[in-house]
Amino acid sequence: MTTNKGLADLTPLEAAVPSESADADQALVELGRYLAATGYQHVAITPLSHAYNNQRAANGTARDLRDIFGWSRPFSSEAVTPFEFELMQAAGVLAPQGDLWRSKVRWSTLGSLLCVHSAYPTDAAEAVFFGPDTYRFAQLIDGYLERHAGGVRRAVDIGCGSGAGALLIAQACPAAEVIGVDINRQALHLTRVNAALGGLDNVAPVYSNLLQDVDGEFDLIVANPPYMLDPQQRAYRHGGGPLGAGLSLKIVDAALNRLAPGGTLLLYTGVAMTNGRDPFLQALQQRLSSLPCNWRYRELDPDVFGEELLKPIYDEVERIAVVALTLQV
Repeated sequence: MTTNKGLADLTPLEAAVPSESADADQALVELGRYLAATGYQHVAITPLSHAYNNQRAANGTARDLRDIFGWSRPFSSEAVTPFEFELMQAAGVLAPQGDLWRSKVRWSTLGSLLCVHSAYPTDAAEAVFFGPDTYRFAQLIDGYLERHAGGVRRAVDIGCGSGAGALLIAQACPAAEVIGVDINRQALHLTRVNAALGGLDNVAPVYSNLLQDVDGEFDLIVANPPYMLDPQQRAYRHGGGPLGAGLSLKIVDAALNRLAPGGTLLLYTGVAMTNGRDPFLQALQQRLSSLPCNWRYRELDPDVFGEELLKPIYDEVERIAVVALTLQV
């Protein structure tokens, strides 16, 4: 069911995920509630477009809450009310920047949900990313749930990040048990906060490498894994393998062993296309051709993150596309 629970009301499974500070977490939920009450809305865009916006002369410092929490712009304490500044202090989101301040988190809207995630730029190894991929992933999940929500009793979001996928499932399927798994503890922390803010008491964040640390079968498995080639191998960005598809293929393998009869995997990922070929599709064909499953593969956007092609690591890549795999056993 949907409630206005606080973090003190978490289930034992949720409480198993350690928090830096229960008081700070509750304060972060309260900050989110305050933003929602003010009518706050922000759409997270690509890092390159974000940089273009912030480089404009008029956008050097924040003028309002959306500038602070959406655009990650520095601000003076006089730009907010004393109450707002106290909320930020209690939530532990303030970082000094000379004579100014900057928020360590961002807030973005996803339908009726408000989600906290890492501030721009997402450089840290445990950054929690939220952007255009999140919105396309959400559309994939929403499209499935419009037809099949009644059949989802147990679901898992692999590499849950901000928890967006898990939250959407929990919202559409209030009687279902929904688990968000990740190896990034900051992601699990923010998933827990976002679930509490959304009043969703059927979401449990769990530390797990793929599905190794959770039991049982699932009616629905969703995943929006990292798919880039990142020399720093940051968890939110690096997909592994020769062209960034390593983690996506591992998710397919893990899901095949854990889907309940009639269960579905929804995988949203990216593919580095080379010489007019789709290497991820070729790998799927090799894996799935002899298995008793039905699957559909489609290209959602033929060209994303084009600026990455300027990097030497992408010298042989023509384009990066985002694709969706729907697999049913």
